[in-house]
Amino acid sequence: MSSPPVSAQHRPQLSFWQIWNMSFGFLGIQFGFALQGGFMSRIFQTLGADKDALPLLWIAAPLTGLLVQPIVGYLSDRTWHPILGRRRPYFLIGAVLSSIALLAMPHSPVLWMAVGLLWVLDASINISMEPFRALVADKLPEQQRSYGFVLQTLIIGIGTWVASNLPWLVNQLGVSNVAAPGVVPDSVKIAFAIGAFVFLTSILITVFTTSEEPPASLAEFEAEKADGNLYKGIREALVQMPAQMLNIGVVQFFSWLAFFSMWSMATPALTDHVFKAPAPDPAAFDMSLPAQAEAFNAANGAFQSAADLVGSYMGYYGLSSMAVALLLSFYASRWVVNRKLVHFVALMAGGVGFLSMSQVPDPVYLIGSFALVGVAWASILSMPYALLASCVDPKKMGVYMGIFNMFIVIPQIVAATLLGPTLRGFFNGEPIFALVISGTSLIIGALCLVRVVEPKVESTAPMAAAH
Repeated sequence: MSSPPVSAQHRPQLSFWQIWNMSFGFLGIQFGFALQGGFMSRIFQTLGADKDALPLLWIAAPLTGLLVQPIVGYLSDRTWHPILGRRRPYFLIGAVLSSIALLAMPHSPVLWMAVGLLWVLDASINISMEPFRALVADKLPEQQRSYGFVLQTLIIGIGTWVASNLPWLVNQLGVSNVAAPGVVPDSVKIAFAIGAFVFLTSILITVFTTSEEPPASLAEFEAEKADGNLYKGIREALVQMPAQMLNIGVVQFFSWLAFFSMWSMATPALTDHVFKAPAPDPAAFDMSLPAQAEAFNAANGAFQSAADLVGSYMGYYGLSSMAVALLLSFYASRWVVNRKLVHFVALMAGGVGFLSMSQVPDPVYLIGSFALVGVAWASILSMPYALLASCVDPKKMGVYMGIFNMFIVIPQIVAATLLGPTLRGFFNGEPIFALVISGTSLIIGALCLVRVVEPKVESTAPMAAAH
């Protein structure tokens, strides 16, 4: 006879290395996101995109997440493979497709191909990412969930920092970071190839080192699956959404609007406003004249070098988030974390970091700005999910995690469609104001936490065993 299902409060506690291994695939996922976030605008501009059009070109990313994540979440709730389990089949499928897209992306000969590959890349990353959030909630008792999500954030921070510095590091090893007009530099191509390898390898480590518990009754599970309907299941989950989830979702809306604005506009904003090296327009140069060709090459070289440094400085938000996550993991392994308070302080710090970017007297000060942004990033990737997992039916964890991510992608769609017109209409097209909008948005998100309830959690003292 099958044993009864184990509640979140009574699941066995896992060791540090068990939680580390089950989260390690996030290293590759974050390599994909960091390369996409740090260098897609650079690729688009290299292929001829105007800076005002960048947010709209990025709309592929949130649209794919809006469609893919609830569907993948619903399907993973209702999947059981005798070898790979419930969530791991989706890890593998997403990893293979993401690696192919990362390899192909910087070799795009024209803009429309790069935009199309962004659709493929983001859809594939989402196939892998959504089940990872559900896996932590599946396997960890309530007392360890904050700890588990914080460890995920630590791994994400490592991935962000390393991947953001890859083109700069490859250039330092002697690979050129400039190329002919309309051609992506070799340093970026090699960085994306490394990202593809890390993505697939890290996912495989999680797949081979982590097990999943089968349903308490496979017969009941199969019967429920046979009765299910994708559209009906997602619709019912939306209608029955807990109030806590909606309140956290409002905070997520402003948080992710801020980060999408950064990812899509940081390169043109900072290369122009801070480094004084905007992307040159090839149409403004007569390449048949040696002097004009030399002037373009000089301007393009300055832009590509500045873009390398922007990516490198952005890596500091990953490094900072890694440090914050490390501190939180030590704390969460021993004591109860006030997740609401941590999130409020972190979002306020990130807001200050974004606002300071428009005022830095020298590029080196961007290290401090991005370090503050990293404090917010560490919290955004852990605290909302820990708050959410406490109020969701375990049988619907996947679909609810997918629906919750709608609060991530909807603000990105809003930013993709309105950020460009807003900058043109109110800020004379100056891209640095996209980062001012980011800072303001994070502060609003922090204030919206007033409606979020901090759930009561039993003492985590026994978690010392996690080490």
